Formats: sequence, structure tokens, C-alpha cells
Amino acid sequence: MSFDRRQFLRRSGLGVVGAVAGLAGSSDDAGATERSVSESDALLGGAALAPVPFHGAHQAGILTPQPPAAAFVAFDAIAPHRADLAELFRTLTSRARFLTTGGVPPQLGVASPPSDSGTLGPRLPADGLTVTVGVGSTLFDGRYGLAALKPRHLAPMSAFPNDDLDPAWCGGDLLLQLCAGSTDVVLHAMRDIAKHTRGAMQIRWRLDGYLSPPRPDGIGRDNLGFMDGIANPRVEEPSVADKLLWVVPGTGEPAWAAGGTYHVVRLIRMFIEFWDRVSLSEQQNMIGRYRASGAPIGMTSYGDVPDYARDPYGLDVPLSAHMRVANPRTAATEPSRIFRRSYNYDLGTDLNGDLNMGHAFNCFQQDVTRQFEVVQTRLVNEALDDYVSPFGGGYFFALPGVKDESDWYGRGLLA
Repeated sequence: MSFDRRQFLRRSGLGVVGAVAGLAGSSDDAGATERSVSESDALLGGAALAPVPFHGAHQAGILTPQPPAAAFVAFDAIAPHRADLAELFRTLTSRARFLTTGGVPPQLGVASPPSDSGTLGPRLPADGLTVTVGVGSTLFDGRYGLAALKPRHLAPMSAFPNDDLDPAWCGGDLLLQLCAGSTDVVLHAMRDIAKHTRGAMQIRWRLDGYLSPPRPDGIGRDNLGFMDGIANPRVEEPSVADKLLWVVPGTGEPAWAAGGTYHVVRLIRMFIEFWDRVSLSEQQNMIGRYRASGAPIGMTSYGDVPDYARDPYGLDVPLSAHMRVANPRTAATEPSRIFRRSYNYDLGTDLNGDLNMGHAFNCFQQDVTRQFEVVQTRLVNEALDDYVSPFGGGYFFALPGVKDESDWYGRGLLA
């Protein structure tokens, strides 16, 4: 039976589909620090993960190795005054500090509601939980007197050609990225934080994500079947991180922002039924890698680094391939590299009975204008536009880390 893409798009009610820097992760070199097979197996195994240290110059959940479960939860701030907003951030800090450490919730007595939902049992496992807090540009409007302190490049998320953004899935005053070794630990943390912050912030949108284990080896795959996030700038090296990841003094940012980073989330639906009817060779040419091994076309291993100068006409990796456009590997494009930490998602089916699956593109960078937006602009009208549709997300600023027991999220901003 023949299959018409335009009929599929009309029937799905999504119109023209969009380009995405985030899908760079399906094949691209803008992805995460290379992971060994043994490390991936440890992260994705059944055993609970060890606690991730909460205190530090930077928040956990950025350079932390990716655990398999995640949730991205955007909130609208409804705290009436700036002092109430500061109290919200102190509460967020105390809950995150306890949840990421694990332990026994306090007993409040039989006449009081339980202090914990009980969904994880009487003792809470840390299970590698990280809570990464970001703020959106709308938090710096006139409500709390913060306009003069807004990070320099923080703005509402840009709509690129072919995007199909739904306002209900976009923006937010705050964003929580919750990651852990299991879904129930992520959901427990979200439920706990929502309980303790009720009246100060309200959920705007939420998307749960998962990370696939490596099969048969290498790293996990996205919902298009390609290895996701094969290579990244080596931001574990301080000299690289200070150029590409962290806000540092002397970059024109407010002093309180040093140690933070810009956080971009793009929610990208994939037209799975349509993609699954495309030939394997065409899929691979669009991505620039072999689907089975993850190797760049013409090479043998997913860890191989393509030399585009020796392939100027795209005889191996096509000039239009996603990985090549997203990261051309030139000295001029090196400053635009981003640090990716993406997840898959599955929302079941839409009202038409089509699979509603895709990619929670997730990246961190020192300057969202110089990095993410430059990469995304290069990808406008790429071949993958026919198979994906960005519909939500936002730009946020991930706050500097909580340094010690006396510190709290956003103290430099709100104190």
C-alpha cells in the first residue's frame, strides 16, 4: 500500500515539521562525553545508583553521567512577592538536598499526614537522583524586581522555520530536570517537590524521558534507531568547560550567574510510521552514520572521527548529512559546539491513533546565542525536517551550584 507523507502530516494535525539541533544527538558530534560500554552497563543495570554529591560550584545533573530515567518539569512562579520567591528557592534546596541524599523521612505523628508519599517504601534510596534547577526569562519580568539581573542571553525560546510550537508546551519561569536510576525515584522526587512548593509554583508542562541501554554495545539509541550522543566537547576538561559550558567572569554576565550555564530543552516529535518506511540507505545518508554500528559512513566504529577535509565532496558522509551540518568540525565552528544530554520520550498515541514518540533534546552551553542558535540555524531545512516536529521546550539558565549547607539555589540572585 502506498504511503503519502503529506496525508500523514495532515491526519496527524501537525502540519509542516521542523528542523532540530537536538536531533544532532541521533547521530551528531554535538553529543555527550564518550561513554565506555562498561560504564553504560553500570548506569543502566538494575542496581540502585550511588548518591550524587549535592554541594559544589556547579549543579549536579549537567556533567553527571546520564542515568536511565528523567523528567523535565516547567513551572510558573505564583509566589506573590520577592521574599516568597526566595523562600521557594530555599525550600527547593532543602528538598533536593534531602532527596538526593536519601534516608528515612521524619515521622510527624498519627494525627498528621505522612511526611512522605511512601511510594519508595520506608527508606528513600538516592539512586543517583539529581535535581537541576533553571530559570526562564519570564522570571525576570516586573513581578519580582529582577529585570536588571537577567542573564545576558536569556530570552524566550526562538521559533525556527518549520517548528510547530504549542504554547502549552513552551516556556516557564522555572525548570526542574530530575534524573535517577529508576522512574519511580524521579516521580517520587517530582511529587515531593510539588507538595512542598504548592502555592509558590505551579506545573506548566512536564515530559518524562528514558535512556535506552546500549544494544549490542556502544551507547543507547534514539527512537529513529541511531546511537544518540556519540561524541561531545570534552567539557570534563576545565579549559574546555570555561569556553563552552560554564558562565565565567568577563563574559558580560551578572556576577551572580558565574558557575551557571544556559539550558536548552527542545521537545521533538518523531513521525515514526513515516520514518519506518524509509530505506535504510536513505536513513543513513540523512544521519551520516551506519545505523547498526554508529560509525560514520565509510568508517568502522562509532568512535571513529570523520575527516571532512579528506571528503570535500561528501562521497562518504554526504554534505547534507545531519551530523556534518550540525558539527562541520572546522576551527570556525568550534565555538558553537554544545554539550548534549538528551532523552527519548513516549506519550502513547495521539487522537488519530498515530504513535506519539520522540526526543527530549537537552543541551547546556555558555552562550545560547553563540552555540545552540548557531547550530540550529545551520540545520534549517535539512532532510530530517520531513520526519521530526519540534513542538515545545524553552531556554533556561541553570543556576550556579549550592556550595554548602548554608547556601541555597539562587542565593546570589535573590538574597
